[in-house]
Amino acid sequence: MELLAVLAVALVIITPLLAISAFVRVQRLAEQWRASPLDKVMDRLSALEQRVAASEKKLPPTQPRTVLPPETTDAPTARVTLPSQSLTTPSSQTAPPSPGQLEETPRPREVAPAHLPNPFAAPPLYASQAKSTSSLDWETIIGGRWLNRIGIVALIGATTFFLKYAFDNNWIGPTGRVAIGMLLGAAMLPWSQWLLRRGYSYFSEGIAGLGAAVMYLSVWAGCQYYTLYSRDVGFYTMIVVTAGMAAVALGRNSERIALLSLVGGFLTPILVSSGKDEQVVLFSYLLTLGLGLLMMELRRNWRSLTPVSFVFSVIYYWGWYEKFYQPPKLERTLVFATLFLLLYAVVPVLRAVKSSSFNELDFSLVLANSFAYFAALYVMLWPKDRGPLTLLALALSAGHITVALVIPPPKSGESPLMRFLYAGLALTFATLAIPLRLDGKWITLAFCVEGAVLVWTGFRSAVPGLRGAGYLLIATSAVRLLVFPLPAREFLLNERFATYAVLIASLAVVIFSARKQLSSVSSEERSLLGFLAV
Repeated sequence: MELLAVLAVALVIITPLLAISAFVRVQRLAEQWRASPLDKVMDRLSALEQRVAASEKKLPPTQPRTVLPPETTDAPTARVTLPSQSLTTPSSQTAPPSPGQLEETPRPREVAPAHLPNPFAAPPLYASQAKSTSSLDWETIIGGRWLNRIGIVALIGATTFFLKYAFDNNWIGPTGRVAIGMLLGAAMLPWSQWLLRRGYSYFSEGIAGLGAAVMYLSVWAGCQYYTLYSRDVGFYTMIVVTAGMAAVALGRNSERIALLSLVGGFLTPILVSSGKDEQVVLFSYLLTLGLGLLMMELRRNWRSLTPVSFVFSVIYYWGWYEKFYQPPKLERTLVFATLFLLLYAVVPVLRAVKSSSFNELDFSLVLANSFAYFAALYVMLWPKDRGPLTLLALALSAGHITVALVIPPPKSGESPLMRFLYAGLALTFATLAIPLRLDGKWITLAFCVEGAVLVWTGFRSAVPGLRGAGYLLIATSAVRLLVFPLPAREFLLNERFATYAVLIASLAVVIFSARKQLSSVSSEERSLLGFLAV
């Protein structure tokens, strides 16, 4: 009985699909007929007639042949000369013609002139008619597109309500329901390909996405709702669906379908979740999925897959951390966090090194990836493991400065923003490493020294950004000394005096560095240097 119900439902599903296919085909033929109406045929015939008439005008006119009447003379011989031949008649045998005979002489045959076109002929009927396409366009849009989509949506809705009615009355069991969902979702993929071949690109991509969603939902229902099979089977089945959608996206070169497969892939852990801590499986799956998306993006030169994948990975990481993290899992979590950092740092670095191309998404991804990793380190290691945290911050700084050195110098007309970005991140993490490891006066001293070195380097390399960072660090040191004064229990030889001495020495280095570069310094920076000197 259940098999007959499944066959009946399949018949109900296939019949609307065939009707939809026929309807789309008819609309396609109608659009082709509208695209080449009878008016165009008449226009082409009229243009052909005009070309033939113009060609006849260019030909020289044909001259008619003329025949002279025979001359009557008393000479012994009479000659009549024609254009093509001459006739000689002896006079001894021919008497002079009488007047009656002259009247009976046949007139020479005239050659009819060639047919010439009439210059006063009326122009063709369709030659000067202006074509109006506004009504045709509206007819095409309403009849060929809107009604088409409304009909498809109506048929899909009717099929959905019928299936719901069948499910509610237990005409089809759980196994049949899941099987119908999988078959229906899989059937939408070749249907979307059929629509794509006929020019419905956006509509075909929507059908492909709907098919993937139906398959994901069917697999979820089988493993979670009906428990027909284990979660592991559902997990691997969803991986297969994701891989299939990725293959479809690569085959069609469609970034939108790739995004749909990305969303489905990242929803898989939620759909088959058991609520238990499975860190290794979850993070390994996320890394594998991200690596596959990275390869797709590099192969097709897409731009949106890696940023979206990064956002999903961050959500999963902090969601797991909030619910399952424990200090014994520190080392393993650090390893996974570092792997995530390297995974999402590859694409911007490769683009910067290979083609010096950088856009807003890459810029945002570099910043978000670096600071997300540092935030994870800080949350896990502060304040108990300050030493490892400082070392990792310095390693971040070294990695970014290495990338800044590897990126080739910009060509004429290109922006050096990518090099400045990585150099600025290296400086930022090096600066953050100071307060992570040091306390009190040592932070102030380190900021003073680093600020002086940055200003000196900025003058030597003519990079205003480095000088600005140095000024900021020196100003921060001065504010710290004023807001948080150090103790001075002894005269001269105390912490406060030594810290102020280092600050003054740093300012002296700044003034000395700017002395030879005053001609290239703006007026605002000169005023700042004068204030520091005072």
